[in-house]
Amino acid sequence: MKAWRVLLTLSFLLLGGCLVTFDEPLPSNQQAPRTLLGQWSSKDAWGEPLKLSITRAGGDTYKAVARGKGKAPEEYVFSVSRHGNRWYLSAGVPKRLGGHFLIGGFEVLDGRELVLYTLDIEQVRQAVKQKELAGHATEVSEDHGQGVLIDSPSERVLAYLDDPANSDLFIEVARFQRTGK
Repeated sequence: MKAWRVLLTLSFLLLGGCLVTFDEPLPSNQQAPRTLLGQWSSKDAWGEPLKLSITRAGGDTYKAVARGKGKAPEEYVFSVSRHGNRWYLSAGVPKRLGGHFLIGGFEVLDGRELVLYTLDIEQVRQAVKQKELAGHATEVSEDHGQGVLIDSPSERVLAYLDDPANSDLFIEVARFQRTGK
């Protein structure tokens, strides 16, 4: 059975573009799959190595530490929820990028490949314009342009994300391969 890929992105993968942020995170409703935890590697847009380490941070939270060549490690704390067949995460966005929360999606393929997804900002803007979601444009930063802040309650956000008519809303942003044990 082919799994439907969902939105997930840790904010370090989105720092190069406009962000869709949310007033509130999705409620955490279960632990992340064990296969999410561990060491992952990939290459960034310039072909440079990117390392990702995901561990439990305590309670319902997890920690991702991203390391790029020649860059200081960046740490992100996030929670996960599962809705239907989809895994979502909610992560705080750094204050320098406007704060609030990022909602993303992920899937772990055969325990060896981690695929991360984000939202298509243009489709989210259209959803706000058509009143499917409540929100408004927001300035992320000088370097990152204008984003969208969604202030719909999490139940409405989940209904929108889960609607099959919005299946093309999710964009793959990265693939990581498992490294080590």
